[in-house]
Amino acid sequence: MKIALITDSTSYLTKEEVKDNNIIVVPIPVIVGDKEFKEGIDITADQLFRMQDAGAAFPKTSQPSMGEMISLFNRLHDEGYDAIITITLAGTISGFNQTLMNIARTNPEYNLYPYDSKITIRLMGYLVLAAAKMIKNGLSAEEIITRLDEIRDSIDELFIVDDLNNLSRGGRLSNAGAFIGTMLHIKPLLTFDDDSDKIVAFDKVRSMKRAVKKVESLTLEKVNKLPFKQDLRFLVVHSNDATQAEEIKSWVNENFPENPVEVGEFGPVIGTHLGEKSIGITWMKDINKVKLN
Repeated sequence: MKIALITDSTSYLTKEEVKDNNIIVVPIPVIVGDKEFKEGIDITADQLFRMQDAGAAFPKTSQPSMGEMISLFNRLHDEGYDAIITITLAGTISGFNQTLMNIARTNPEYNLYPYDSKITIRLMGYLVLAAAKMIKNGLSAEEIITRLDEIRDSIDELFIVDDLNNLSRGGRLSNAGAFIGTMLHIKPLLTFDDDSDKIVAFDKVRSMKRAVKKVESLTLEKVNKLPFKQDLRFLVVHSNDATQAEEIKSWVNENFPENPVEVGEFGPVIGTHLGEKSIGITWMKDINKVKLN
């Protein structure tokens, strides 16, 4: 079976990974005022935050156009692909996956498999790389989706947002909550909630320093309960706060010395929603320790 693999730009794959695994990456648009930029092509998180500091309009994100996706699917269909798997950012952040599901229903000839990663950033990137390995190993589209579910179930994350205004303006939290949080210097602790399919604030801590300590404590508590703890890979993610991220990486290394850990950044799309100085500790099963054949 010849299977095409598509993801979006919030997976943060390297150019080498994309090329070596025949992955198609669709950029997510970021809109600032009357200008549209494409993540991974003509805007970075640093550029976005600089524009904000200079007084630019509040940024918004959009979806790739349906016409663009139909054109891509037509091309892949004409090239003889028997199935197309799309792995996209969480439906809590974007309606992109829902759009693809609608296309799949109305265009059965594509044999399209839209997959909601229920996450984003490099965690989603590893799901994409796992799918790429399974395609190379000759698994069917249905088998790949089943294995992806198993890996996705191992993902967990704890985020700290420095300023609630971005989430508030993006419709993720109420304006009142954003105002109170900003005035009292409260740092909300967030996670992706599978039951409600939303980003939820599960605690609030005064000061970033205390919030980081709380997240570290919760990470220890959650991870040490996992039966597959030894198979985890950690990822510390930040929005323009590399120093804090490296400090947390050192903490992870000290407490989980047997597990790989890396530092990544929230790109402009996720930065639009979480804002500058956000940070998170995340983990998932290392795809190098998962059966992919």
